[in-house]
Amino acid sequence: METLAYPGVMETLYREIMPNGLEVVVLPKEGFSKTYATFATRYGSIDNRFAVDKGDPISVPDGIAHFLEHKMFEEPTGDIFATFASQGASANAFTSFDRTVYLFSATEQIPANLETLLDFVQHPYFTDENVEKEKGIIEQEINMYRDNADWRVYFGLIDALYHVHPIHIDIAGTAESIRQIDKETLYSCYETFYHPSNMFLFIVGGVKPLDVMELVRNNQARKTFAPQGPIARYFDPEPASVKQPRKLTALPVSQPKCLFGFKEHREPLEPNALLRTELITKLMLDSLLGSSSPIYHELYDDNLISDSFGHEFNSSEDYAFSVIGGETRDPDLLIERLREAIENTQKSGLNVQSFERTKKKKIGGYLRMLNSPEAIASEFTRYRFRGADLFKLLPLYESITIEEANKRLREHFNWDRMAVSIVSKGAK
Repeated sequence: METLAYPGVMETLYREIMPNGLEVVVLPKEGFSKTYATFATRYGSIDNRFAVDKGDPISVPDGIAHFLEHKMFEEPTGDIFATFASQGASANAFTSFDRTVYLFSATEQIPANLETLLDFVQHPYFTDENVEKEKGIIEQEINMYRDNADWRVYFGLIDALYHVHPIHIDIAGTAESIRQIDKETLYSCYETFYHPSNMFLFIVGGVKPLDVMELVRNNQARKTFAPQGPIARYFDPEPASVKQPRKLTALPVSQPKCLFGFKEHREPLEPNALLRTELITKLMLDSLLGSSSPIYHELYDDNLISDSFGHEFNSSEDYAFSVIGGETRDPDLLIERLREAIENTQKSGLNVQSFERTKKKKIGGYLRMLNSPEAIASEFTRYRFRGADLFKLLPLYESITIEEANKRLREHFNWDRMAVSIVSKGAK
């Protein structure tokens, strides 16, 4: 077992890679009553074309990662949620663009809950009957989200930004794509992406690392996994341009919802450069558009934005884009005002005092996050799958300069690569 010390944030992690390739990391938090565990696979909605160990590429229906997540909770012995509940735990799971995560939180019976987590995720149970039944359930979920204005405006923007990259496809897929899923395809995806060498177990809370590692070692030793080579993921070349500059959706909303974003087109960055670029961009956006910025207050005072206004930046080796906006009485006026303000700031540069204040706020938020087992587990896994380390963010934040932020300000806001998504009653 390896010890990883982070004196800057006063944390110590314990790490071990099991003989089958499963990476396990434990973060003991003395005095914490709650324990939070995540069992994650580097497999998300965008992984719809892949190959194992230099084999022939396989294409699978959209939405299959999410479908697989749903099916993992079904066991011949009954409902896994009921098992966790009987052991005093709350369980859940989610699928994102690039990962699927199974989790539980509990204050008691941690060994039993950890065994349950490992066992049900490593024991698929798919039949023709339960797969067909699930199609109807997920189709209802897809239809439900079609009536959700926040969901439609968000994925409408991503669809407007991207031509062919699978990130523009709804995580749940479509009614048509999930009808193509069968038991054999599910097992194929499971055997590829749920191999221990592609998975990561993280436990944080009031636990003892030696006890946890012994439990996991014994659990994994009882199971057999065939060796597996590396997984290759394939994506068609994505054009630099946006697919659709303006996307309108009609839904019965009280006020229009407007999101716009900027698509970046660049060569893939190595993990450390990708992480630094992400942090600089988020810091720049918060300094420029955050709730304490002059731009935010001017738009709020003019009743062009509400508390729903926000921003985010998503990036990986294969994509990078921003999302900006919220509810507004006048989407076109909002975009016009924001463009004017952004272009003026590109010329003048970010305010030094505002930038430093925002950086301190980011650092404070990061340090507060380290007191939340849920946030630590979620963020640690996300960074780990991208080759980065959550506990090394503090010196990175401290080292970011206003010159770097201004450079990103000029780079990111390329108006030729902007798309707009609007949901309103009168959209046509």
